[in-house]
Amino acid sequence: MPALTEMNTIDRPETTIQVSNASKRFDIYETPLDRLKHIVFPRRTRYSREFWALRDVSLSVSRGETVGIIGRNGSGKSTLLQIICGTLRPTAGDIAINGRVAALLELGAGFNLEFSGRENVYLNAAMLGMTAGQIEQKFAGIEKFAEIGDFIDQPVKTYSSGMYVRLAFAVAIHVDPAVLIIDEALAVGDARFQAKCFNKIKELKESGVTILFVSHDVGSVRTLCERAVWLDGGRVRMEGNAFAVTAQYTQFMSEGPGEGETLGLSRQTPDSAPARNEQAKESNQIVESARPVATTLGVEPINHWGTHVGSIVSAQVLDSSYRHQNVFAAFEPMVVRFAIRLPEGICRRALSVAFSIKDTKGTDLIVRTTHDEKDIDFDFDGSEFEIEFRLRNQLNTGRYLLVAALEDRSGAVPQYYEYIEGACYFSSYVESDRYGLFLTDVTERLRVEAMPADRQ
Repeated sequence: MPALTEMNTIDRPETTIQVSNASKRFDIYETPLDRLKHIVFPRRTRYSREFWALRDVSLSVSRGETVGIIGRNGSGKSTLLQIICGTLRPTAGDIAINGRVAALLELGAGFNLEFSGRENVYLNAAMLGMTAGQIEQKFAGIEKFAEIGDFIDQPVKTYSSGMYVRLAFAVAIHVDPAVLIIDEALAVGDARFQAKCFNKIKELKESGVTILFVSHDVGSVRTLCERAVWLDGGRVRMEGNAFAVTAQYTQFMSEGPGEGETLGLSRQTPDSAPARNEQAKESNQIVESARPVATTLGVEPINHWGTHVGSIVSAQVLDSSYRHQNVFAAFEPMVVRFAIRLPEGICRRALSVAFSIKDTKGTDLIVRTTHDEKDIDFDFDGSEFEIEFRLRNQLNTGRYLLVAALEDRSGAVPQYYEYIEGACYFSSYVESDRYGLFLTDVTERLRVEAMPADRQ
């Protein structure tokens, strides 16, 4: 029997969320009459079709860990979060939670549209187990963070989508949660409020709050999360280091779903069980193969794929004398050099060579492509060549990786003959401590002049 239970904090004090083989089935009806027939004759199954939003999902999250949940629309992300929150019960499996859960799910969830913002604050906080006195102590902080002014006393139905999110997030972070769940709702906020929210999320993370973060923004997942879980078709397709998982997910989305991977409804019968077991076995193999990637950072590529793998013969970061170098000093000249062997039959006019330099969280710091500059013509005899990009090292102290790409830019979205994320690795060293990611060419000039008499 599926259950949502309070975790035994003595046996597992550091585990905040434990999901064990959770599955969720929905019955889909063609007409309202079919639904009524199913209620009257519950043993008959021909009135509905089964849709498994989740299938045998297991997840363990420790105290203070931030885990990203990624996947295309309809992959089961929101269903999983609702089961963890307790707003849905799993069809099978068990969920155990250690502590108070505050969730920011779909826009406006948990708000009574007829109540004012103030009344909804008290209602939501009370539902999370806070007393009236505790809410009163927290209210000023909630009101200040939300920044909705006099609208706090207006009905929520008059709020814009941004005001919804401001108030909902303010409540969620002020109720002292053990678990904070965020399901893409922040995407509707303005840039300033998003930055404010991300700073607060980092504070909560440092204070030991467990965070589940759902987003289609790979950069945000890599920045905030140590670990990521990729859901596809209701199953865990991959789990592990956030960089490695998001790299595989980016590849998958760039290539598009393969045959038989489209979303849809099905009548799942006992005859289809072997296929489901084989799919689960394949998913487990993918998960296992992903885990070592995180431990090999700096030794081999994080991700390597494309329609013509092998076209990039070599990719290097060299010094000005074309020598291989692992550490570059501030403002030292660098040469990014690729050796390319072009595939046969490609359109050279649409060809582009690109590189980017990323930090170890996967954030693009420097990006350059021949397509944007349009200075190089690849329409020449022969299929092998070398290309160089020259720059100065303006990166702050840290560890970085090179991305090498051979692109087909004939369409609106680049397609990749080859993409290597982590073609090589290097470090930057700056003698003195500097703030920021980059060392900029800034000069200072001080002018001391006598102030005019009329301004004294």
